[in-house]
Amino acid sequence: MERDTSSSDVSASHVGRARQRRRPTEATADGNRTNGPALLVNDQNKYKSMLIRTYSTVWMIGGFVLIVYMGHLYIWAMVVVIQIFMAKELFNLLRKSSEEKQLPGFRLLNWHFFFTAMLFTYGRFLSRQLVNTVTSDHLLYKVVSGLIKYQMFICYFLYIAGFVWFILTLKKKTYKYQFKQYAWTHMILLTVFAQSSFTVANIFEGMFWFLLPASLIVINDIAAYLFGFFLGRTPLIKLSPKKTWEGFIGASVTTIISAFVLANVMGRFQWLACPRKVRYHFLWNVIDLSTGWLRCDPGPMFKPEHYSLGEWVPKGFPWKEVVLLPVQWHALALGLFASIIAPFGGFFASGFKRAFKIKDFGDSIPGHGGITDRMDCQMVMAVFAYIYHQSFISPQNYSVELILEQILRNLTFEEQKFLYQQLGEIYRERQLMQS
Repeated sequence: MERDTSSSDVSASHVGRARQRRRPTEATADGNRTNGPALLVNDQNKYKSMLIRTYSTVWMIGGFVLIVYMGHLYIWAMVVVIQIFMAKELFNLLRKSSEEKQLPGFRLLNWHFFFTAMLFTYGRFLSRQLVNTVTSDHLLYKVVSGLIKYQMFICYFLYIAGFVWFILTLKKKTYKYQFKQYAWTHMILLTVFAQSSFTVANIFEGMFWFLLPASLIVINDIAAYLFGFFLGRTPLIKLSPKKTWEGFIGASVTTIISAFVLANVMGRFQWLACPRKVRYHFLWNVIDLSTGWLRCDPGPMFKPEHYSLGEWVPKGFPWKEVVLLPVQWHALALGLFASIIAPFGGFFASGFKRAFKIKDFGDSIPGHGGITDRMDCQMVMAVFAYIYHQSFISPQNYSVELILEQILRNLTFEEQKFLYQQLGEIYRERQLMQS
């Protein structure tokens, strides 16, 4: 009994000392329970995390600027590389090594579907843009035209080949795992390629419509991090405990202002505002994918307009008018979406990661996680930018370039010659009527 008493006394005293040592931590924990989950502002290693994140951000922004300077084709290549990394990270989420050992070559099937989807997505885009790559007198023209004409059939055949491959690899003890992987693969392809097709379309409509929305997401992300880092106190959403209202509001204001200013800066560069279109030559017709800067008439959206300040400013104010681009007003809509709606792509990703009990999708970017962690909001923003451009910016009428492209893409050389003769006769008849 004495041993038990002494032992209980020692335990009590030990617990008392332990509790005495933990009081500051317990008070902090209680405070966190009151105010919500622990925020980044209370992390002891927050400055180390900030330095790593800043270092990675500087490298990413520098690389991105270099690729943008190189031109449309290189940005397109960057999108493809990002897609491959995203697919790799997402494919790994549901993989189980025990089942994979029983299914040699099953991982290769995922990539078969991936590259088939890539050929289908970009093949459709190429069929609209790159049909007339060589003169109609060359054999290569017929080969390219045939591939593009039957591109959908080729992609369907490749998909069916993958489908048959999947059925033949089914094993009795792994049915459930294999069908999960099959469904998961198709969801990844829909998520990745649905938005990427809009991203590529934005690039060729004019680099402005790709660069501005992407920059606004980056600005919103950085501003939300900094405002939350230094001022964050109030939790924003349970799905992402380190997100705060202070960061969300501060980032929203910063993004909207940045959208208005950046649109004015970017809109003054023709090589950003001009779309990359098909250029025509009397011997051949190709889409211009060179890295040189574009020259064109960008349209009224990018023509400066003078606005008088009038009575809005005091008499001694040095500026009586401001020069703005009409596209700046549209940029406000992009900024509003980037600051209020696009972050919900990040919240969705946070909930997704919680469902799988992981912190990040990958570790390819120090301080940020994986590629998918950086692209969650970009995917939402790219789709909106394309829809907004097509609805409110893009001209709805047919242009000479568009009609000429359709003629060269859909008519044979003999049909084009016949059309040329018919147009010549119509032109001569109209000249006679006018004279």
